[in-house]
Amino acid sequence: QVRLVESGGGLVQAGGSLRLSCAASGRTFSSIGLGWFRQAPGTERELVAAMRWNSGSTFYTDSVKGRFTISRDNAKNTAYLQMNSLKPEDTAVYYCAARRGGGVAYTIPSYDYWGQGTQVTVSS
Repeated sequence: QVRLVESGGGLVQAGGSLRLSCAASGRTFSSIGLGWFRQAPGTERELVAAMRWNSGSTFYTDSVKGRFTISRDNAKNTAYLQMNSLKPEDTAVYYCAARRGGGVAYTIPSYDYWGQGTQVTVSS
């Protein structure tokens, strides 16, 4: 079992930055694959970024490439999503997710554990 707790969301002006954190407890953190999803009101939850267990492979959805960076610190059992040049369309609840399989995965059912979500609001 893995418990995930996100933090770092908030209100920021367009062009600003936020860093989301995802603290994990339970199963060996270093062996699990990670993902960050987001869900805006009235929309489906979408994958924003994902990372292989050893940080050797990453994925970003097109709309955040060059602006967002996923990373992990296995010594601290923590994952991060650095978000720069934020836009109003980035406004959503952001969720950290983990999967027992260590590779990158793209679909919601591929992930076994979920955090409670953290709100990110970008004002124009």
